[in-house]
Amino acid sequence: MMHVAWIGTGVMGKPMALHLADAGYQVTCFNRTYSKAFQLEPKAQAVNSIQECVQNADIVFSIVGYPSDVKDTYEEVFKYAKKGTIFVDMTTSSPTLAIELEKKAKDLGFIMLDAPVTGGDLGAINATLSIMVGGDEKTYQIIYPLLEKMGKTITYMGKPGSGQHAKLANQTAIAGAIAGVAEAMMYAKDKDLDPFLMLKVITGGSASSWQAQNNGPKMMKHDYAPGFYIKHYLKDLRLVLEEKNDLALPVVEQVTKAYQYLHDHGFKEEGTQAIIEYYLRQMM
Repeated sequence: MMHVAWIGTGVMGKPMALHLADAGYQVTCFNRTYSKAFQLEPKAQAVNSIQECVQNADIVFSIVGYPSDVKDTYEEVFKYAKKGTIFVDMTTSSPTLAIELEKKAKDLGFIMLDAPVTGGDLGAINATLSIMVGGDEKTYQIIYPLLEKMGKTITYMGKPGSGQHAKLANQTAIAGAIAGVAEAMMYAKDKDLDPFLMLKVITGGSASSWQAQNNGPKMMKHDYAPGFYIKHYLKDLRLVLEEKNDLALPVVEQVTKAYQYLHDHGFKEEGTQAIIEYYLRQMM
């Protein structure tokens, strides 16, 4: 059985790592805050350093916060992993950085894939994530059985960086969907319609979406507990704008503006459904 190292045991990483442990893989985990890694005991072994985590691993998975975290993490991983180790970064990160790290990994005798996910905390908990993979296709086939333990829609997207580009395209689609739900609910509120009846109409027809079904009710209840943090989604939207070149993406630009406002006004640790607060505050 493969020895798996897992770096990053937050809202997403913890259940994903536990799925591999439950499947019988030997999992060693590391988190900058040791107590978060220790929560996976006894199913997985928690350690205090990246060196301890990766030195005997056949595959290293990571899901951390920001591109800068990915870069810092792999500077350490490259020092201590054994030659031939497969690295799988599942963070939503910079496609440009993914390409740079894949090349550096290859030069050092490693293999690296970018494999970001979508589906939020519920997808991680229920092992129903959608996983997009970029990099060497033969290596993708090797790790596919492990990815199956974490997700139900697993797609090989192509060359290094392609997984990250696919995730950013996905985040672009979410921008329109979640803003659309918020604006629909604001329109309904302005016209004195029952918001929960309105949601029933939306989710029962062609306007339905995952965002309407899952985040719509939370918007109405002002339940902003994070399934996906505003601070992380804002990071994703900024990455889209960094990578878009000459593309016109006015929806992404507008939604980025809304989340930047929320980030700057005390909502960065809340869930993305708190976008409704942006619209409510425009009415004040």
